[in-house]
Parts: sequence; structure tokens; C-alpha cells
Amino acid sequence: MRIVVVGAGAAGLWCALHAADAFDEVTLVAPDPSSGSATALAQGGIAAAVAAGDDPQSHAADTIAAGAGLSDPPTVRVLTEEAWGAIDELSSRGMVFDSGGAPTLEGGHSARRVLHAGGDATGWAILEMLLKWVRENRIHWLDGRVSALVTKRGRVCGVVADGVEEIEADRVVLATGGATGIFSRRTGPGRAIGEGMALAWYAGAALADLEFVQFHPTALDVPGHPARLLTEALRGEGAVLLDAEGRRFMPSFDERAELAPRDIVARAIAAVREETGAPVYLDATGIVGVTTRFPTAAASCGEAGLDLARDRIAVAPAAHYFTGGVLTDTWGRSTVPGLSACGEVACTGVHGANRLASNSLLEALVFGRRAALANDEGVGPVLTPSEPAGDPPSHTGLPLDMVRSLSDRFMGVIRTGAELAAASTKLAGASGNEAPAATLVAWLVARAAHRRTESRGGHYRRDFPEPRAEWRIRQAISHQGWTSIPVEESAR
Repeated sequence: MRIVVVGAGAAGLWCALHAADAFDEVTLVAPDPSSGSATALAQGGIAAAVAAGDDPQSHAADTIAAGAGLSDPPTVRVLTEEAWGAIDELSSRGMVFDSGGAPTLEGGHSARRVLHAGGDATGWAILEMLLKWVRENRIHWLDGRVSALVTKRGRVCGVVADGVEEIEADRVVLATGGATGIFSRRTGPGRAIGEGMALAWYAGAALADLEFVQFHPTALDVPGHPARLLTEALRGEGAVLLDAEGRRFMPSFDERAELAPRDIVARAIAAVREETGAPVYLDATGIVGVTTRFPTAAASCGEAGLDLARDRIAVAPAAHYFTGGVLTDTWGRSTVPGLSACGEVACTGVHGANRLASNSLLEALVFGRRAALANDEGVGPVLTPSEPAGDPPSHTGLPLDMVRSLSDRFMGVIRTGAELAAASTKLAGASGNEAPAATLVAWLVARAAHRRTESRGGHYRRDFPEPRAEWRIRQAISHQGWTSIPVEESAR
């Protein structure tokens, strides 16, 4: 039995490690993740109910609350109940968490359950350990990119990779990350432009929940400098948000103030910036030892000539995480036999309309392991489309900077139907071949967001500002068309 894992972030590496125990031959296809992996940039930590007085049920309740009514409860239970096992395995392999494994608090959590390593460099610490373990294992690593999936008789049976002939496989697992690279203002790597989602689409797989793009509320907002993430944990430890007059404003938007879920905080910052025409600031000066405890955030501020311990830092929302992706069941199986997905490229339904802080690294481990150990005799989600998909761009693309401009302008924190329709038309009319994957994914996001005539979680429509009961469904799309998935019937 042979497996090909595409991608080398936390999900791909963890999947490959577990696949080494289940498959005769494991091939990992990915460029070096050190300089361009979302895992390497993850600051917040990894959530798990490991502290006394906490439990998976409470973690699940917080996850579902953050998901704004669209999280799939059975999938959430898998995530939260298997969290302890993932942390235990990391620790048994030699991973050391800060403060003896004492968790911290982040927005949306009702208890301290976020573990850190290296202060606010948790993702990098986990990535380093995973790379070490993979290189010590019997895993063949091909440094390159996959340009196509090979299908025969409706089943994915291999990949076409740069510089090599077709690689045959009994199972292909996509772990390529998300698509925040379709936005100019983003916290993730620029190369994350949805290539894995496009590969799955062209192979006939369904994608789901694409309208729900999570915008991190506190990304550095200094002209001439990248939108570096300023971790959620800063607010968990007491940092506050201030308007240009120095007034704290979050309590007027939500009783949880700065610890409200990310979608609420992001919209509040956007609203204050729009109303005042002035910046919004993160004030972390009251946190004792802040530069030592949060060295990554301090360094990002330092690059912009700011001192996290002394200065108020201008912040604004930035595209941070793709909630939607390749539709899978709880074992990572897609709607196409032989094709699985895990990590940010996948959509299990666990996050609903908005991901709870620090559930992403946990998701990568829990479902990365499951994608490796799944029973190939099982089947993924079964869909019955009810409406045509429309006319997406087919292997054609606009220049990437144009895709990013359209995404920033029309698919940001606040959207309208007219703007989404305009973006769809421009993206569908692409005739070049400069960024076909990014163009396709941006079109899918625009179409899904245009169809959802309500506001919920990471999707906010100015023309439909409230959630609507009839939209308590998930949207999936494949070549066969659109499917509405009632939450209680979501992929198991």
C-alpha cells in the first residue's frame, strides 16, 4: 500500500508520520516549509482541555459557540475528545510546552486551555519537532509541487509532481494549507493561494463553507510593513483595544470585550476605523514582561520601529484562516475515492462559520492522524446537488495581484451582494493563465458569499446584517452543482 501526502505543514507531517505505521511506502511532496508554512507563522498555541476543572465537553461548547450555529457537533466531539491524545503524543515524543504545560486564556475560550511553546512561536516549535521526526523516519520526501491529481474510473490514484513522472498511490492526502494568499492583507504565507483546493476541484471533489474566511482582528497596520499577526494571547493576558482618542471600545460591542470571538472583534475594529477615519490601537503596555513572553510579536513591532512594551500598536483585520475547503468526513475522506484532505485545506465542519482561537494546530494533528489511519473501504460525504454550479474559470487565471485586489475590495470583513456579484463576474471572465488556482478559489468564495444572504460568523453582509434561520445550513459545491447540508446531517 502506497500513500502520497501533499504538503509539509503540521497536518501533512503528522499525517506522514502516522502513515509510516500503516503503509508500506510513504511519499511526502512539498517544498521546504520553513519559509512559507502557515504552521511556522502560528503564534497563538494549541487548544486542549488538559487543565484541572476543564473538560472536552466545555471545549466543544466553546467551539460550537464560536462556530455561530454551523459547527458539526459529532466532528467537534472528535476534535475535543482526541485533543488530549494529540498533546500526550507530542509530549511523549519530546515536545516541551512552556510553563510546565500550564495553559493560557484566549478569546472565545471559557477556560485556560491554550498551550504554548517558545512564547508566541508555538507553530514554529511544533514544526521543528515534526520535521526532525519525519526526517528520522522511513518517509521519502520529494521537494516540489503537485501540478495535478491522476484519476482513473472515478478514483484518485496518484499525482503528477514537478520534475518526476507520475507517482502512483492507493491514497492521496492533500495537506496544502489554505488560501489567504488570495488577499493582499493577510497574516499567512503568500504562496497559500488555494492550490490544493483547486487540485481537488479539478479531480471532481466537493468543496464547502468557502464564504467563511476568518480575519484576524489584530494584525500590524503600519504603512510599508507586512500585516504581521499580533497573537490573540496578548488580549488573553490583558492587552486592550483603543480608538484614536485612547478610549476602549470593545465593551460596547460585546460583553466579553477583547476576549470575544475573532469575527466579532474584527468587525468591531472595522466599524470603529470606518466611523472615525482613524487607526485603532492595541495596547499591551500593561502586560509585565511582554517582550519576553511574546518575542515574535515584539520583533514584528520592532521591525516597524515600535516597542510593544511602550507603544500603542496600530492594528487592523487581515485574512488569517480559510474555514472552508475540501469537504471531508471525520476520517479525512473527500467525495472522490482515493482522495483525502486534512488541515486548513480540508473542511470537516468542525469550525462552522468561525474558527475558535488555537483550534487550527489541534485540527491539523487530530485529523492529520485520522487521514493516515482511515479505512479505505469507507466513503466520504455523499451529496445530492440541487442547483447548477455556474460557470467557474476553467484552468484560466487573472494576474495574482489583480485577484488580491478584487478579494481585498469585495470579499473582506464587510461585504455586499452587488460587490460580490461584480467580483464573480470579473473572476469568471479570466482569460489568461497567470494564477488559475487563486482565480478559481476567489470565484468560489465570491459565489458562496453571494448566495448566503445573511450574516453569520466570518461572513458579514452589510445588506443582510443578521443571521437567518433558513441559512442554518452549510453550502457545498462540486462540478455537479450546489448542495445545502443541514447541520445535523453534516459529514460524519
